Amino acid sequence: MTLLIMLIALLVLLALRVPVSFALLIPSVAYVIMDPTARIGTAVQQTVSGVDSFAILAVPMFILLGNLANVSGVTDKLYDAAVAGIGHLRGSLGYVNVATSFGFSWMSGAAIADAAAMGRVQVPAMVQRGYSREFALGVTGASSLIAPMIPPSIPAVIYAVTAGVSVGALFMAGILPALVLVSALCFTVWILMRKQNHLRLPKSTWKVRGRTTLAALPAMGSAVVILGGILSGVFTPTEASGIGVVYIFILAIVYRALTWRKLYRTLLTTVETSGSVLLIVAAAALFGWVLAREQAPQVAANLILQITDQPIVFLILVNVLLLIVGCVLEPTAAILILVPVLLPVAETFGIDPIHLGIMVIFNLLIGLITPPVGLVLFVLSSVTRIPVPTVIKGILPFFIPMVATLLVITFVPALTVGLPTLLGFL
Repeated sequence: MTLLIMLIALLVLLALRVPVSFALLIPSVAYVIMDPTARIGTAVQQTVSGVDSFAILAVPMFILLGNLANVSGVTDKLYDAAVAGIGHLRGSLGYVNVATSFGFSWMSGAAIADAAAMGRVQVPAMVQRGYSREFALGVTGASSLIAPMIPPSIPAVIYAVTAGVSVGALFMAGILPALVLVSALCFTVWILMRKQNHLRLPKSTWKVRGRTTLAALPAMGSAVVILGGILSGVFTPTEASGIGVVYIFILAIVYRALTWRKLYRTLLTTVETSGSVLLIVAAAALFGWVLAREQAPQVAANLILQITDQPIVFLILVNVLLLIVGCVLEPTAAILILVPVLLPVAETFGIDPIHLGIMVIFNLLIGLITPPVGLVLFVLSSVTRIPVPTVIKGILPFFIPMVATLLVITFVPALTVGLPTLLGFL
């Protein structure tokens, strides 16, 4: 009964549009006050321990890295190189959109940052070249989900801390699924653009291709620094976040794109975003402690085992649950609330925590482009000044490759655990 009351209180507060952190804190604090066996000191300790972690330090640093990349001119360099390389193909700017997002993803780590950067640059460029607004918005929104799948993925850090698994292993686990997503998006672009012969640009000379590629190479250096350092064991993922920030900061200075005003706004945005995320982490730590005291994982396990004893059926049920939750909760909050409950049940079915992690992350990312609370939809609408209904209309065809990628991730565990195992993380 206590669990039911807690969950109802959370849902009611979220329905009233109370900020997620307070929606988690209010029922948790009420529980601590009303339960005579719950010690306030222990509750405070659990709340603080949620953010008192070396791994969680990577979150604000990766947020800063993405914000610096946004203002450093990196996006323009990647875009120019992609246009020069594949601009002559039919529907080329669709492929350019996906390719640029993939390149920028190694620096951003968050779908919102990618959507803001790509939406501001590529949607107007595509519309000007004759592409429909719906298609431009759809491919931009869908490709923004590549960022949280690969290093430096902020949801991966949150999941790793919550589940107690290696951040590096989860970083590596997302790379192959991200490539599957890129392939699925490119195939969708080909299907939608296969009869649009007029949507191609003149073929660039090898001189132009070489010049733009050389200009983009320093921008891609952050991926080499972050991945190379982690894989070689020179530094941890948390240390990699700080080194990546320094690298992008130097790059912004070299590009002469960073003014004092831009730096101040970047730091201010980073502080605001980091504060919001870490407050949710702390509140979710207390909420999770309450759920653990009330044996929520055991209750969930017993309930699911009464429904099925088949791992495949369990995975399907988890996908349905996460797709629904992703429509109303942003990924950080959903991970912090659901993983402590789902992980013990998954382990009962013999499902690897790394496999579950990528599945959870991608499910919740789909929620970012799904009404009614899809944040990417509102970000694209804001930066392009195009109504949200038009953005939703453009996104709809891209749910097909999203669901296809999700099915591959769910039912082909080797796709997620294979690379971390090969590299010695598992």
